[in-house]
Amino acid sequence: MGQKRFVDLSISIETGLPSDPSMMIPKIDYIDHVMGADSMQEFFPGVKKDQLPGGLGWALEFMTLTTHSGTHLDAPYHYHPTMDKGKPASTIDEIPLDWCFNDGVLLDFRHKGDGERITAQDVENELKRISYEIKPLDIVLVQTGAEAFWGTEEYLVKGAGMDRESTLFLTEKGVKVVGIDAWSWDRPLPYLAKEFKDTGDPKVIWEAHFAGIETGYCHMEKMANLSAIGRPHGFTVCCFPIKIKGASAGWVRPVAIVEE
Repeated sequence: MGQKRFVDLSISIETGLPSDPSMMIPKIDYIDHVMGADSMQEFFPGVKKDQLPGGLGWALEFMTLTTHSGTHLDAPYHYHPTMDKGKPASTIDEIPLDWCFNDGVLLDFRHKGDGERITAQDVENELKRISYEIKPLDIVLVQTGAEAFWGTEEYLVKGAGMDRESTLFLTEKGVKVVGIDAWSWDRPLPYLAKEFKDTGDPKVIWEAHFAGIETGYCHMEKMANLSAIGRPHGFTVCCFPIKIKGASAGWVRPVAIVEE
């Protein structure tokens, strides 16, 4: 049996990076070991700092963030209160675990421009190029190249994005979990906003997300390191989300497991 190679497909949650809208930027307060010594004196009355190893205590962090900060898995509830043509939409704590550990497929759309649609035909063409046929519960990863701009404001407007038809093309084949190396599964929001302003057509608004109203599915956003997988298929993806009661998303550390 060959050796397994584990590829981390996540970004770190960092404080103050401008790669989210201002209201969503995470904030982390770090309590270092010196400060932790003060805190330990509250839990162990009478202890003196020189009785602690090196005069130091525990370290911990306080975080202010959203469930959509960092690499995360969106549940169908994020898109609408219903899914599957009228059933209550699943929240992140209700996502079946068997959705989150399956064969992976990597689709490369780095050749497409920022804000362009990834159409159902594009997906079909890419599957033909890599000689792969989607099967139920495959985890489909979409590479746009946006990850190169993580940490900058440009990240918010980088990469192509999925549309309603290309999303339904996957979910109709039994796909339940997908992922993308960009801020959104849809095209970047400013492109959607401009198109809505120019055309007045509300169908353009969050079209790939709203496809989940018809067929419930989950997508990972802000993925990274997809190139390190090194192959378009023949690997496994593990992406169990943090269990947050009734939430629209959960933080996730997706991993590609590649048999060498």
